[in-house]
Amino acid sequence: MATYKKRGSSWRVQVRRKGITKSAAFSTKARAEVWAAQQELEIADGTAGTIPNKTFGDLLQRYAKDVSPAKRGERWEIVRINLFCRDEIAQVGLRSLNATHVAEWRDRRLQTVSGASVRREWNLLSNACKIAINEWRWLRENPFKGVRRPPVPPSRDVLYTQDEIDRLTFALSTDPNLAMGRVGIAFLFAIETGMRAGEISALQPADIAGQVAKVTGVTHGAGKTSAARREVPLSPEAIRLLELLPKGTDAVFNLKRDQIDPLFRKGKKRAMIEGRTFHDARHLAITRLSKKLDVLALARAVGHKDLKQLMVYYNESAADMAKRL
Repeated sequence: MATYKKRGSSWRVQVRRKGITKSAAFSTKARAEVWAAQQELEIADGTAGTIPNKTFGDLLQRYAKDVSPAKRGERWEIVRINLFCRDEIAQVGLRSLNATHVAEWRDRRLQTVSGASVRREWNLLSNACKIAINEWRWLRENPFKGVRRPPVPPSRDVLYTQDEIDRLTFALSTDPNLAMGRVGIAFLFAIETGMRAGEISALQPADIAGQVAKVTGVTHGAGKTSAARREVPLSPEAIRLLELLPKGTDAVFNLKRDQIDPLFRKGKKRAMIEGRTFHDARHLAITRLSKKLDVLALARAVGHKDLKQLMVYYNESAADMAKRL
């Protein structure tokens, strides 16, 4: 039950229920009544005294400290969490966090980034809420549940042409003594193997045995999922590219993951190529390998458990298919 007293220009309200007493002061009685009603609801459903008086930003910071370091995507998660903590949603108290706040965050993000980016960030935030519910008891319900996600965007239907490959190779070079040259070799190696940039940068000499490269997943970025830990068959061209690299280094390509993208972008600018990424080499690799390997062998070679995922990367045109009929 709530009681109200006017003291000077403010209204003090006190709520007593189930042995719990809470009080606060407001400039108007109307605000005091709204606050009191909320407190009575929280006490009635058992929320009061269990959900801590913390913000969503506090929850995310704990997730970044306790959970992210054990994940391969640690760096990406921490960068995103720091971004979220500058958004309005980070200031919302956990006791009042609900689907409306999530929908408003979604709409704000869609003004600056693509739906695909929002969906990836959504997974991170929703997972943080699940852990807060199951392990920390910081939430009772996931505020992301029931809110409409942005629609699934169409998959990238892009294949490098031979002209683009030649121009990029020229712009990057294949000089193993230069970091940009090693990015050029890594790009051609990705086309041959379908390996991701993080997997390539993490390769160590011990991971190469004959015509096989092992993706161990030991280093962060070296494999996104358990399926990514695999043995990759190497073509004669892939082996030739490896032989170009200097020996005696800890990593085969002697590149850090965060070096590849900026150097590749620099090469694209020199080659006057737009709308392509290093990861698009994986599309071309899978499309080419599909002509040599059956579907199960292909899925294992590129690290996909779900065969549907292969269709995202298999981009052979109908005209090219017709040539094989």
